Amino acid sequence: MKFILGKKIGMSQIFKEGKIIPVTLIEAGPCFVTQIKEEKGIQESSNKGKGKGNDGYNAVQVGFERLEGKKVKRTQKGKPFKHLREFRTKEIENYKVGQKIDLSVFKEGEKVKVSGISKGKGFQGAVKRWGFSGRNATHGVKHEHRTLGSVGSSFPERVLKGKKMPGRMGYRRVTVKNLEIVKIDQESNIIALKGAVPGRRGMLLEISNF
Repeated sequence: MKFILGKKIGMSQIFKEGKIIPVTLIEAGPCFVTQIKEEKGIQESSNKGKGKGNDGYNAVQVGFERLEGKKVKRTQKGKPFKHLREFRTKEIENYKVGQKIDLSVFKEGEKVKVSGISKGKGFQGAVKRWGFSGRNATHGVKHEHRTLGSVGSSFPERVLKGKKMPGRMGYRRVTVKNLEIVKIDQESNIIALKGAVPGRRGMLLEISNF
């Protein structure tokens, strides 16, 4: 079971065997194990040492981007890392607090899944948000070409829950599976994945093989 945190750099392309492969460049790691959570027994943590494991699940918490020597916000004072994320795994015996995790755990050609927050697009209408076709261009339609249309019914006389309507679009957690690792540069901590991943440049991403 492999996992790592990274930041999206942007998209590029790689030429391989005479073909152009679109790739996303990600600055991944190094990450450090900050806490190990156990369903039962002893719980290890870099902040509190050892204590009773009352979480009810097995997981490994990792930190990314140390805050030492950088301008630290008030909300980040006392925290050793800018980003903390948990990965649930039953193989907690393979990890120790303070252990370093880098790109050496992955190999080129492997398939991984990437999770992150998608780009926020603000408040959008139903045509852009859900792909509605909109109203006719003629036959009495005036100033309503991209309106939603009827949303109710004769019974029950209300709008049903879950109706596709205008609202905030984007800025939600998205997971893309089966992305192939095209290239790994361990010296620069950069990994190239085939295809696109969610989020804007600089967005935090979770990379794992499960």
